[in-house]
Amino acid sequence: MILDPVNLTRDTSRSANAQSNKLPWLLAALGGVGCAGSLGVDFHQASSAASQDWSPFVLVTGLLLVGLVANDDGLFEAAGNRLARLSTNGAVLFAGATALIGVTTAVLNLDTSVAFLTPVLVYTARSRGGGEAPLLYGCLLLSNAGSLFLPGSNLTNLIVLGHVRFTGAEFFSHMWAPGLAALIVTAAVVGTLEHRELVLQPESVAPSPRPTLGLGLLAVLLSVVLVVLMPAPALAVLLVGVVVITVRLLTGRSRLGRVMEVLGVPLLVGLFGIAVTLGTVGRAWSFPSTLLSHLNIWGTAGVAAVTSVLVNNLPAASLLAAHAPAHPFALLIGLNLGPNLCITGSLAWLLWLRAARGAGARPSLWRASRLGLWAVPLSVASALTVLVLMGESH
Repeated sequence: MILDPVNLTRDTSRSANAQSNKLPWLLAALGGVGCAGSLGVDFHQASSAASQDWSPFVLVTGLLLVGLVANDDGLFEAAGNRLARLSTNGAVLFAGATALIGVTTAVLNLDTSVAFLTPVLVYTARSRGGGEAPLLYGCLLLSNAGSLFLPGSNLTNLIVLGHVRFTGAEFFSHMWAPGLAALIVTAAVVGTLEHRELVLQPESVAPSPRPTLGLGLLAVLLSVVLVVLMPAPALAVLLVGVVVITVRLLTGRSRLGRVMEVLGVPLLVGLFGIAVTLGTVGRAWSFPSTLLSHLNIWGTAGVAAVTSVLVNNLPAASLLAAHAPAHPFALLIGLNLGPNLCITGSLAWLLWLRAARGAGARPSLWRASRLGLWAVPLSVASALTVLVLMGESH
């Protein structure tokens, strides 16, 4: 059985598919109206918000292009197949999947992780005869939880740190331990609550085609170097993505329609417009920054988590970080982990839902949120505790 990780046309529910196709365009329209209105009301503040927000969206575009080329080279499929073949039991399979999700998220962004790994992990679970739920829901929750390691792991990291120029290495030195704590705790929650399906059948796994160790791997490695070493890697990573996908288009190994589908341009445009709108509000309205200045790290993370669910974590980051926040790392913990509560929390939910349906799975939003209700408070508390122990609570 071979699954195409970006084949998103196998949704068994036509009505649900139609609604999911309308949502990006509704968001694009809402974002466009909000952005235009902000520029008309206060051009200076709106321009300032756009200046802070454009870089993350450019970076994720580049990383998605790199991820698409890596996927076409079979790198993700090969990793999933090797994981299935080496796993002696369900616990080993889940631990390996956790590591794969964490590394992919850290290096290529959580949106790339859910878009390409979700179908691969569904296939991995099926190939071993076990239940797909631990890997299916784990891919979503662990991608959000694993997005604290590098600036490019989550767009919110770049928005919040727009006031500070950190290289990837500097950011990693501050956040690796809280990020690791969040990832481990989230994995423990998913593994515990879904343990009944972590039972593998002793059946052989057919080897997948050998991956192509060429353009995709080179693009991934180059992107990692740029993200780690550069304080502002967005344009450089975008250039890498554009170059490699252009090569694939010219050689006929990819199609423009497929590229546009993977990028989800209406979603990105809509979220950017909404982020600029709320960033403008945050600059003109002093309440958000005043509130955060009176909160400790626990209160900051709590407000960030709730706000991310109410308006999505990207616009929430733009609103809450319109001015330099008092506790930026705690703010990021809330913005990155809080979205595991609900589909409204992050773009990753929509990409995960689309990819899961494309793989023939039947994801339950309630089941994912139920896991999040346990995982979010525990992972936030663990990450903040580690933050305090490291002396990074400022």
